[in-house]
Amino acid sequence: MPDFADYYEALAAAHRHVDPSVYLEIGVHEGHSFRLATSADLAVGVDPEMNLQFAAPDGARLFRETSDDFFASSADEVFADARVNLAFVDGLHHWDQTLRDFAHTERHSDERGCVLIHDCLPLDAETSARERTTVVWSGDVWKVVVWLRRHRPDLSVTTLDVAPTGLAVVTGLDPHRPVPVAADLDNDLWALDYDDVAESVGELLNVVPGTDDALALALAAAASS
Repeated sequence: MPDFADYYEALAAAHRHVDPSVYLEIGVHEGHSFRLATSADLAVGVDPEMNLQFAAPDGARLFRETSDDFFASSADEVFADARVNLAFVDGLHHWDQTLRDFAHTERHSDERGCVLIHDCLPLDAETSARERTTVVWSGDVWKVVVWLRRHRPDLSVTTLDVAPTGLAVVTGLDPHRPVPVAADLDNDLWALDYDDVAESVGELLNVVPGTDDALALALAAAASS
């Protein structure tokens, strides 16, 4: 099976595999990835700076607000009778915010659902720095994978090697888990940078080839839960 050309292809494949009835995307921006949710009965998009350049899916509900505001004010109503089957987290590229987005998403997800997290495979020190200085920028989102693999052994966390900066696949969700607070965030992760992990990134982030077979295997944990 050939590699996915980029994370859009991997996300499109995830839609085919999961066929979600309820889809959530954090970080919609222009709608390149949000438009893939064509089969969802409900497709929820969240982004404070949303600027759609593509037609939204028929089942779309759009929220032009931060993810924190959405989960605090709207999510309980939106997902009251509809649990998330597939989510794509691509918001602010800071690991603490991304972890919070994941945790809030998990609380509204089906136990057999899947959360995809973009930008989890750092390329180099500059593009994976916490503050943006480059056009391609993944930020320090990769630290979410480290935290989840440390503290949530109940989850299956796999990082697909897809261009440009990887895609984490998280299954085995538990909607009853509390959202981590500041005290739960490991002190050493704040100081950790690319140079500290460059030689061990594959093992640290459980990196697998960016292929449909690898994606299907990563999703299998959700199907069997």
